Amino acid sequence: EALPELTSFILPTGAKAAAQMHVARTVCRRAERRVVPLVVEDRTCDPNALAYLNRLSDFFFVAARWINYCEGHEEIEYRRESSDIKQRERVRRTLK
Repeated sequence: EALPELTSFILPTGAKAAAQMHVARTVCRRAERRVVPLVVEDRTCDPNALAYLNRLSDFFFVAARWINYCEGHEEIEYRRESSDIKQRERVRRTLK
């Protein structure tokens, strides 16, 4: 089965395991930001490490979506505040 296409930003919500994947993704992104200067400025780190961290964080994101999909949780789309849509309004989208 394939995940539905992602058409907007989603909020990190859903099953407990999905939440853990989102936390892992956050930690991975933080590590990626710390490695950038080591690759770009100091040249003391292999650029492949940066690419690996980027792909790993992508994996955690997709894994979180997959967990929510398998467990039947909805995705909540992030909406920017505009004249007709308030930021806190949640747009729920069923994955199955």
